[in-house]
Amino acid sequence: MLKIELIWRELLYRAIDKRQPEFSITELAERFSLSTSVVSHALFPLRELKMVKIEKTSSQITDSEKLLFFWATRRKLEKDIIYSTYNPQDVFSIESLMPAEAVPTAFSACRLFFNINPAEYDKIFYYVAGKEDVLSRFPDGGKNKANVIFLKKDKFMESYEKIPMAQVFVDLWSLPEWYARDFREVLLTKIKSAIGL
Repeated sequence: MLKIELIWRELLYRAIDKRQPEFSITELAERFSLSTSVVSHALFPLRELKMVKIEKTSSQITDSEKLLFFWATRRKLEKDIIYSTYNPQDVFSIESLMPAEAVPTAFSACRLFFNINPAEYDKIFYYVAGKEDVLSRFPDGGKNKANVIFLKKDKFMESYEKIPMAQVFVDLWSLPEWYARDFREVLLTKIKSAIGL
């Protein structure tokens, strides 16, 4: 993920999962070990489009839903893929084989964390630190079409109690599977409820 996406995810996490839309540029810079100019760069389009209100001491997210869609349209999930393979087992069995430090996203995260399962799914997506963390459990599946996809986990993902709802939503947005829309729509309903829409 890009550095600016770390900022967008954090803002959405605060607004949606924590229901605390306040932030400061300095605080975000310290949290992600970034310069205030990088944080300001991440916030610039959000300010221009009236998604955030920036003030000297404290700033606020003013349109979480708009920010969610803004990030979703810019997310390039395929750039984060570090390994993919095929496993013939059903998805629930595959999910049970994941190492403890692997973080589910997309369909698996919806089912495991948010009690959302509107359709059957046949692909799973997990964030991991590196390919070597999963190779022994998930060897190369040959020429079969991949159904187990691993994404590069950023070092800040561990700081969240569970994967933020916004991260799951933008990941679902990037997926071409027909059932991604079903999951996305139910998750969006939960997100809207969390932000009072």
